[in-house]
Amino acid sequence: MGLLVEDYRRIADAVAADITAGRLRPGERLPPQRAFARRRRIAASTAARVYGELARRGLTVGEVGRGTFVRAGAAEPALADPGGAPVDLQLNFPVLPTQSALLSASLATMLRPDVLAEALQAGGVTGTAAARAAVTELLARDGWRPSQILFTGNGKQSLAAVIAALVPVGGRLGVEALTYPVVRTICGRLGVTAVPLEMDEHGVLPDALRAAAVHAVYLQPVLHNPLGVTMPAHRRAEVVAALDVPLIEDAVYTFLADEPPLAALAPDRTVLVDSLSKRIAPGLTLGFVVPPPDLFDEIATAVRGGGWTAPRFAVDVAAHHIADGTAAAIQLAKRADAAARQAIAADRLAGFAVRADPRAYHCWWELPPPWRADTFAAAAAREGIAVTPAAAFAVGAAPNAVRLALASPPPDVLSTALDVLAGIARGTPDLSP
Repeated sequence: MGLLVEDYRRIADAVAADITAGRLRPGERLPPQRAFARRRRIAASTAARVYGELARRGLTVGEVGRGTFVRAGAAEPALADPGGAPVDLQLNFPVLPTQSALLSASLATMLRPDVLAEALQAGGVTGTAAARAAVTELLARDGWRPSQILFTGNGKQSLAAVIAALVPVGGRLGVEALTYPVVRTICGRLGVTAVPLEMDEHGVLPDALRAAAVHAVYLQPVLHNPLGVTMPAHRRAEVVAALDVPLIEDAVYTFLADEPPLAALAPDRTVLVDSLSKRIAPGLTLGFVVPPPDLFDEIATAVRGGGWTAPRFAVDVAAHHIADGTAAAIQLAKRADAAARQAIAADRLAGFAVRADPRAYHCWWELPPPWRADTFAAAAAREGIAVTPAAAFAVGAAPNAVRLALASPPPDVLSTALDVLAGIARGTPDLSP
């Protein structure tokens, strides 16, 4: 067994050396795995391990229906910091120019000595009565209201705690075939396998849920990241009927859309997760978990055990912003801002295959040939624009697309950047090393 491991790594080293030396150029397609196996006189299973090792090292990228290609540039972690790119269309944290004044006025009363003294006390996973009441009103919609709430430091911590509670080490979590990259990372850290579930234009397929042997399922039913898909009512009912394991519902973008949660249809087995990072600001965040009664203690234990309990100060500040209407005012302004940015994208990228919801802060661009996602991202980076190729979201082979996060640049900068990207897409790739 040790010899076989050494053999596939030695072959991967040889291919990697060809890439580094320029004998295999950026954008060049590798032969199909069976052809590679015949050429190298190795087993097909060994060829598969070689290709997997090259992808793990960030040297190649696989694309659905097209094959495996040498990357156009150095691999980066999924949704990494854009590294100082002048225009960030990679990370999606909307912060409006007017919201600092609103938050400052709201925070003024928090600075009273008696109020501050309370906020600086130790916190707990269930927050305070005032915070629970405020967050209940924040999350309630279409007749559904949270019955119990747990507080974490941010949405990522909420997801980590819920996955840790519901899926054992070595277990399996069903996720959409294109999913939030942080969930993949959390799964890797927790020793959990992310199992891709097939999707269509309405979201995850019910048959894929029925066929999956998993401990739990993670879904984004509203303004899916990266596709922008929102499940229609008929698909919601079908998904709930197909589920026989706990569902983790990511509601982080629901502040932009009035849609009922899946938790309203399956309250006994749905854990809803949300946060303030996009509703308000990434520097003033708080995570929420709304578990069914039977899972409350288990998830609360995971929050405590993971060290993910929210600071009392963050809980009190959030409760204050919600109770005095500041959070609602920012949310309303962000809805208008997202719609305006989508209108800019629709205008500047007219004629291209762009999938978008007019309420969302992101869109999904299926690139025209001969472009591939990684070569396009590299070309955009040379123009100072950071975009995210589909491989960052894919559990398995990636489609030939990029996600554009529209929230960060000022509108005039966004418009200019999209013009530049459209110009790149109308040209041809530069495949020089």
